[in-house]
Amino acid sequence: MSLANETVLVALWVAHVALGAAVTIHVLLTKRDIGASIAWIGLAFLSPLVGSVLYCIFGINRVAARATVLKRVSWTQGKSPTSAVSSPLAGASPLDIAVGRIAGRPATPGNSVSNFSNGDEAYPLMIAAIDAARSSVALSTFIFRLDRSGKGFAEALIRARRRGLEVRVIIDGVGGGYFTSPAFTLLRKNDVPVARFLHSPLPWRMPFLNLRTHKKLLSLDGLLAFTGGLNIGDENLVSENPPDAVRDSHFLFQGPVVTQLNELFAEDWLFLTGEGLRGGKWFPPTPPSGAIIARAVASGPDQDIEKIQSVVLQAIACARSVKVMTPYFLPDDRVISALELAAMRGVDVDIVVPEKNNHWYMAAAMNAHIGPLIHAGCRIWTNPPPFDHSKIMTIDGNWALIGSANWDARSFRLNFELDVEIRNADLVRRLDQELLTKRGRPITLDDLRSRSLPKQLLDKAARLMLPYL
Repeated sequence: MSLANETVLVALWVAHVALGAAVTIHVLLTKRDIGASIAWIGLAFLSPLVGSVLYCIFGINRVAARATVLKRVSWTQGKSPTSAVSSPLAGASPLDIAVGRIAGRPATPGNSVSNFSNGDEAYPLMIAAIDAARSSVALSTFIFRLDRSGKGFAEALIRARRRGLEVRVIIDGVGGGYFTSPAFTLLRKNDVPVARFLHSPLPWRMPFLNLRTHKKLLSLDGLLAFTGGLNIGDENLVSENPPDAVRDSHFLFQGPVVTQLNELFAEDWLFLTGEGLRGGKWFPPTPPSGAIIARAVASGPDQDIEKIQSVVLQAIACARSVKVMTPYFLPDDRVISALELAAMRGVDVDIVVPEKNNHWYMAAAMNAHIGPLIHAGCRIWTNPPPFDHSKIMTIDGNWALIGSANWDARSFRLNFELDVEIRNADLVRRLDQELLTKRGRPITLDDLRSRSLPKQLLDKAARLMLPYL
């Protein structure tokens, strides 16, 4: 071997060791998951140069770094700081105190909440609210189809812009269409400020299946806001019997909690565009509107990591009864263990999942995941078709968590989500009744054991993808 070749090999070896060491240091300082940390360090050293390059592209959470910088800018620019933690309300329970510390926001009394089923009820009211808005409209959505329903929303947003209102729209860069987004194109063509969330062909902009904004929020004049699980598309018009009908639950909020929801939208808009939203058009005084206590809880792979899951765990730990409805039920071992322990100490645990899922692999993975829960005494019920996309958790008949987050790893760890904590016995009673009416037959251990060997193997194989489903 020539001296030149030896020099090149030595240089490559030194570069490999240096990069592997750099990856190791970064992993040790930033990664929380032990398994993922070991895997990245091993890849960096066992795959010369390539492993380190892959870590630089896929392993570094640039969302967290960028979000931290931009949120710091937002505070220094004087954005309304109502999300700062304050003293808990008088007589606050341990759960109230814990959620306040987790969410970083105070519980706000004086709110009213109305709940709606499907796009049939919610869409006409949402479009009418856009047309009635006087100063500002903010919309954030995961899916925005340009079918009949989507065109109705797009036209209302365009009308609002032409009336001189401040309008801002966020559409997810994958859920709203990765290669093309007709809704985005139409809005931008009509001078509506619109941004696609983490959409770019450049790897460091992270145009991947995870790290999505899964939030659904429509805010009008900073005084009322719709949020929940409802996307924008004709499949949500259940009364019209679309081919793949999707049932869902959506909510209208009025009162001080709307300011918290507006702040979360403003943070996302700043993150995407660098533009700060401030002033009375976005943050007017929000007078009391009812007797409900509410608080926004945001979660995402930035500094808000796992906050919704932490609220869920705390609620289970404090509960005497737990009711859950979710389209996808694939929580990690921490949530599974919390539910098992709750059932073992005598807590009634009822979980409602779709009888027929819109993603077969989610149903398969769930079948391999729920046996220990049923064995511990949890009751898991099937929800007859059509597919139900609602995400509702209630405890003890007076506390609820509603919003965009599914009970799976993608929602709890990998995506940006928005839920709202609610404390009000009347509203929670209505939600409990909704869960009760949607319960079909229970899933039993015999059901799981009677599945054929090929189906059980498929279930187990699907479950291996649990961290990414």
